[in-house]
Amino acid sequence: MTHDHDLVLRPTAAQTSAALNPPPGRNGGDLVVETLAGLGATTVFGLPGQHALGMFDALRRSDLRYIGLRVENNAGFAADAYGRITGEAAPLLLSTGPGALTSLAALQEAAAASAPVLAISSQIPTAGLGGGRHGYLHELPDQSASFRGVVKSVHTVRTQSQIPSAVAEAWKSALTAPHGPVWVEIPQDVLLAQTAIPMVTGGDTFPEELPPRPELTAVAADLLSHAARPAIIAGGGVVRSDASKKLRQLAEKLQAPVVTTFGGKGAFPWTHPLSLQSWLEDRHTTDFLEDADVLLVVGSGLGELSSNYHTFKPRGRVIQIEADLGKLESNYPALGIHADARLALQALLETVEERADSSAPERVSELLTRVGERIASQELTLEQDVLASVRRALPSASPSFWDMTILAYWAWSAFDARRPNTMHSAQGAGGLGYAFPAALGASAADPTHPVLAVSGDGGALYSIAELATARQYDLNVTWLIVDDGGYGILREYMTDAFGETMPTATELTRPDYVALAESFGVPGVRTTPETLEQDLAKALASPGPSVVVLPVVLRMFAATHLGG
Repeated sequence: MTHDHDLVLRPTAAQTSAALNPPPGRNGGDLVVETLAGLGATTVFGLPGQHALGMFDALRRSDLRYIGLRVENNAGFAADAYGRITGEAAPLLLSTGPGALTSLAALQEAAAASAPVLAISSQIPTAGLGGGRHGYLHELPDQSASFRGVVKSVHTVRTQSQIPSAVAEAWKSALTAPHGPVWVEIPQDVLLAQTAIPMVTGGDTFPEELPPRPELTAVAADLLSHAARPAIIAGGGVVRSDASKKLRQLAEKLQAPVVTTFGGKGAFPWTHPLSLQSWLEDRHTTDFLEDADVLLVVGSGLGELSSNYHTFKPRGRVIQIEADLGKLESNYPALGIHADARLALQALLETVEERADSSAPERVSELLTRVGERIASQELTLEQDVLASVRRALPSASPSFWDMTILAYWAWSAFDARRPNTMHSAQGAGGLGYAFPAALGASAADPTHPVLAVSGDGGALYSIAELATARQYDLNVTWLIVDDGGYGILREYMTDAFGETMPTATELTRPDYVALAESFGVPGVRTTPETLEQDLAKALASPGPSVVVLPVVLRMFAATHLGG
């Protein structure tokens, strides 16, 4: 009798031959690259450095495509976007010390947005490890300690035989819900040393599933089936788990209005009769959600932005489905269901009873009318027209990436993403410089559609070096730079809070962005609000990178969380 624990995978003849006769000239870096290829990776991002050259030497001999950026943080943003677009773990190869640490802000954004990034860094030679002060270049007492509070998991390697297992385990961690960035580090000498270890020929590593507990979904289904005024908040977890169709089916079965968070843009059709769109920074929407007797929150932690800056006070029963255990009931008491959004929504679809509620679309329409009237009363026609021009110019299937800038803050609430997984911003961690390098990563993931990046002039200065990357790899990205002469939103914040701004902090000396783009061989054009749609559409339709500069000062709509 054969028991399950007696089953052993037998190597094929080709695998046996490769193991007995590994090709000469391989080093520890080859074990990294071979493992990545075996796991299914096709594209890697990064920046070479002295300690990491073993990996890059191996990469030169492999079939993997390499996209090299000019700053490690930007390489991290590119890998983040690649992971969001493909759902695969995006490898990010980095060097030790300053190179590794420069990626931290990007990895924080990937963690906040649940983007799967597999960061693999070199380390100082093995002889220098252990926390002593040996004086090696790039030396840190404990490099991995800098990442433990940022990434999902840390995997350290000290010998060549540990490389395939560590990389595979990290890959599995990155792709197990909730997705996220992971960290692997390997000493320089381990990467450079010749290896007799056989070629890595296999690598199937399957992420663990996170199904809901059936007794919890049974209670949730009963609550939703008998609710008088159910409503749904759909977060980024719906997008990451590819659960948008299931969300729509459930909403229609329950006749439950749906609002998407800023990280969940596109999770529910914008013009659907049950769509509350994304006006979470609006008291009318907050009131509507507070009035729900059963509120289903899917794939959101109901953090600062999603709770209208913690002014949201639900009066009904809250059901929260969340794959990140740290977010479960962290802000509001709820029937907490620790599960992947797709699996939990499927379980609810199978158990909820269909509700009839002809009033739901009417209540949604009334809410959106009130929101529209509030915005219309603030004389913000310019801002609305600019955003509408961007929407008309951008093809429906094209992804867009938004920096932390006033036009992006408008887009969080007012932009119709049209399709799931097409609108992305740095709203998870809130760092500047995200849009353009992220758009480069998205273009590398799918070159069949043009990609839009939107930055302010302040955020653009973080990413100028990547114009060289865009040109070198001929990536199909159009970069819209809204030039308002400084950090526009900080200018507003300081003026509102203190009555005046600090000119040397918020006002910026900046370059001629059109001339600068052209110096990299990237076409540039200066536009106006009236010609933006035409100029942007033309740039998006032209192959390769391009820059469109819009000199304009935009204003934010008034906040409601301050009592206004």
